[in-house]
Amino acid sequence: MEETNQSLSRRRFLENAALLGVAGTLGISQIAGACSRGSKKADLNLPPMLETAPDGAPLKAGVIGCGGRGTGAALDFLNAGPNLTVTHIADVFADRVNECRAQMKEEKGIEIPDDHCFTGLDAYKQVIESDVDVVILATPPYFRPAQFAACVEARKHVFMEKPVAIDPVGARSVMASAKKAETIGLSVVTGTQRRHQHDYVETYKKVMGGAIGDIVSANCYWNQSHLWFRQRKPEWSDMEFMLRDWVNWLWLSGDHISEQHIHNIDVINWFTGKFPVSAVGFGSRHRRVTGDQFDNFSIDFVYDGQVHMHSMCRQIDECTNNVSEVIRGTKGYTNCRNTIWKNDGSVKWKYEYPKDENGEPLDYHTTSPYVQEHIDLVTAIRTNKPVNEAETTAKSNLSAIMGRISAYTGKEVTWEEMMQSDLAVPAPELVMGPVDMEFMVPVPGAAPK
Repeated sequence: MEETNQSLSRRRFLENAALLGVAGTLGISQIAGACSRGSKKADLNLPPMLETAPDGAPLKAGVIGCGGRGTGAALDFLNAGPNLTVTHIADVFADRVNECRAQMKEEKGIEIPDDHCFTGLDAYKQVIESDVDVVILATPPYFRPAQFAACVEARKHVFMEKPVAIDPVGARSVMASAKKAETIGLSVVTGTQRRHQHDYVETYKKVMGGAIGDIVSANCYWNQSHLWFRQRKPEWSDMEFMLRDWVNWLWLSGDHISEQHIHNIDVINWFTGKFPVSAVGFGSRHRRVTGDQFDNFSIDFVYDGQVHMHSMCRQIDECTNNVSEVIRGTKGYTNCRNTIWKNDGSVKWKYEYPKDENGEPLDYHTTSPYVQEHIDLVTAIRTNKPVNEAETTAKSNLSAIMGRISAYTGKEVTWEEMMQSDLAVPAPELVMGPVDMEFMVPVPGAAPK
């Protein structure tokens, strides 16, 4: 079949992957994401973790992407403190806009007028051009770099979900926009909520204080049953089906190692204060119902000093599940969330959770980390102490992309290559109509002779 600009052929993706080495927009850089272990508490650059954001002048938010996560993020924003509202919403699809609008009214009594609700592929521009102070970006990750750049250009504070990009070009675009946002004093919080979760933050403080000594290895996992997918309806065009089923398509989500497992990879990067220098991995597709992605990955990430981190993620039913992180040091090890053990297996420290009305420990702090993200964002805006997580999240995102490319190609991939690569995952023309949906699932290496 003759290739068109709509082709989703993985053959072209793999050809592009071989082009690693062309100069990138930011050049080669590897900046640690945290201070060295043993630093004073004041040096750790942690959020204040208030129970509610301080009062202040009203802040108006606009939502771009009105699915479950976008609507959920809007409600989390509204629960973050006083004088907060949502005034504008946008989505490609009218039913999503209507559902979000109805939920705002039902749960928060907020009436969003007709002329503040926008639909279509360019609807996001109307939200950004409005008088909102904060933009909540929850569209599929493919759209994130351009939409984030537009928000920064319009001088809007941003909450954006992870991942922030699907390929090296997009990740570096977010890094560049993050630098611009920093220079003009904007606050940007991303969806890596573990960095805003009380038990993770307290464990991080202990590790930075030297509780496990020097880090020597790590493991992280996101193994679960299949993620959601959409059964195609007869009236949907090819493009509508893909957009509604976005989490299963490489060009829209970046594959699940990037879309979901980024959380665990980001925790390891956070606790080590580094980003991996190389990756070698493998993966495959066995059970996925729709889309063109793998459903399992196993990656050996290598950090400075030959510190290895094994990353494993899977979305297949009726298998052993595990969503967690483990970091080992010379003096002990931790699950990063709430416990530190000595090397002999005895507990050295354990996070003390608040108790419910029956005196039973809660699984989380009384404040949800999803709300805490917005508390921290609003606090940064109202105290004029900007916070900007976009660059760090883009680098964790790029770590996951590096692992994905290694698994797709069977090759070792390095951080330097990712910071120079011109690889942009090919996408179909963004029109509501037919798409050439023929694709090849990546097969690494060469067949036996």
